[in-house]
Amino acid sequence: MNKILATLLFVIVLFLSACNIRNVDTNGTVVARVGTYYLYESDMQGVIPANTPAKDSLVIARNFINTWIREKLLLIQAEKNLSDEQMDFTKQLETYRNSLIIYQYESLLISQQMDTEVSDAEIEDYYDKNRQNFALTQNIVKADYVIIDKNSLYINKIKNYLKSDDYNLIDSLETYCELYAERYFINEDQWMPFNDILSVIPIQTYDQEAFLKDNRFYEFTQASYQYFVKFLEFSVKDNISPLGFERENIRRIILNKRKIDLINKMHNQLFEDALNSDIVEIY
Repeated sequence: MNKILATLLFVIVLFLSACNIRNVDTNGTVVARVGTYYLYESDMQGVIPANTPAKDSLVIARNFINTWIREKLLLIQAEKNLSDEQMDFTKQLETYRNSLIIYQYESLLISQQMDTEVSDAEIEDYYDKNRQNFALTQNIVKADYVIIDKNSLYINKIKNYLKSDDYNLIDSLETYCELYAERYFINEDQWMPFNDILSVIPIQTYDQEAFLKDNRFYEFTQASYQYFVKFLEFSVKDNISPLGFERENIRRIILNKRKIDLINKMHNQLFEDALNSDIVEIY
């Protein structure tokens, strides 16, 4: 117990009129009591983060103690007004315990036996068979963008590289962006929500679909920056989402299905084995 916390507890103990009380079970210094419930100094270990100023430590400790007191007062009041039957949670606790044990075992089984590798062929096959389930809920794009100081000497070079369809210029573009751009994104294979672009590039549009149809390359100046955006592809809301946008989602779906299948197989096998042994009897 550091000096600050020790001093703090001493002040609090005075405040609660419980100075240096010690439990007969040698649990340590008592900080507060509510009926037959005791809060000990040791119960407050870790409550106050390290290096917290003394004034803030006092507030944190007081709040903790007051919360503890309120909880115990409510508990005592409830115990007075509820019958033994109403306070019997044996079945609920047993059910909760059983659920936790089963969940822990199933998690262990999954970690030990489930194959977590999902091939591209599996993802593509799932996508082809379930296209109707992948309708877009928003407009998405493949786009590169660059934000650069409007007074930069390299604006035209970066603009020309970005507008070019020559794939061999991408390395040069990225090199110049790394050196001179304020911010940039160059990845011609990645789909993203159009709203993600708008959160970075302050494009003003009230009709996203019309804007995307009319603009392959878009540039404008705002404040101290020049903005360049090159739209490579786009797909609008309610269209079938492209595979590239759904790949990770499909991977998670496949893994979750494997998990469910593995658990169900274990449950069924366990049940069948038990029926064929003397561990289970149905009367």
